[in-house]
Amino acid sequence: MAIRPVYFVSDGTGITAETIGNSLLTQFAGQAFERQRLPFVDTLEKARQAAVAIREGGERHGSRPIVINTVVDSELARALAESGGLILDVFAPFMAPLEAELGQKRQPKVGQAHALIDPDAYERRMDATNFALTHDDGTDLDYDEADVLLVGVSRSGKTPTCLYLALHYSLRAANYPLTPEDLESDRLPEKLRRHRRKLFGLTIDPQRLQKIREERKPGSRYATLEVCRREVSIAEGMFKREQIPVLSTTHTSIEEIASKIVAQFGFQRSHF
Repeated sequence: MAIRPVYFVSDGTGITAETIGNSLLTQFAGQAFERQRLPFVDTLEKARQAAVAIREGGERHGSRPIVINTVVDSELARALAESGGLILDVFAPFMAPLEAELGQKRQPKVGQAHALIDPDAYERRMDATNFALTHDDGTDLDYDEADVLLVGVSRSGKTPTCLYLALHYSLRAANYPLTPEDLESDRLPEKLRRHRRKLFGLTIDPQRLQKIREERKPGSRYATLEVCRREVSIAEGMFKREQIPVLSTTHTSIEEIASKIVAQFGFQRSHF
């Protein structure tokens, strides 16, 4: 089966096009894709250059390119169509119904999807991000201002989840790694007990954990499968006894992990 080149094209960052496009592509597990983001295509010259790159990608793979497009300028969109690719305009299906419902025509503006709309919300997001960084891996144990506190063995996905919660939900998320001493005691660390209503456990398959740790510290005892199995088993037993909600990160995306944590605690997403 030929590899299909896929291009996420935008007049802004391309995050929207890539996010929606990847969600669509996951529905076609039997097809191999080569993905590339083309951001800031905001002039006719850039659109023509992008069309050339897309056409060459199709020729290289011997298959028609797929273009997930969030470019709002119609002239730029027409230039992209010269690539010969399958053009999927993310906004197109929604504009006519919205215009009819709102009784007005849209006013296309380049790069508005990720523009700074609410300065206060932006400040909350940056504050939450700084909080996540200063409270990473038990660096700062003052959790009084934390909205949520992730607990788990080392390399179980706590840090990226905290940062995602901060950036996308403006939540003050801290994380605490269960140390060998914590696991030896087989009890929830005393420093976490008064924050138990904020706790959420993350676990992971020992074999997956072993691979992650081996990349970080090759050949170490820390990365052996025996140690990984033991730590995960003790941590999961602790979560069960303490009735702490827990989620496995083994086959779960950061987006899904964060969404389940938000749902567990009933947080509302902060719009920005």
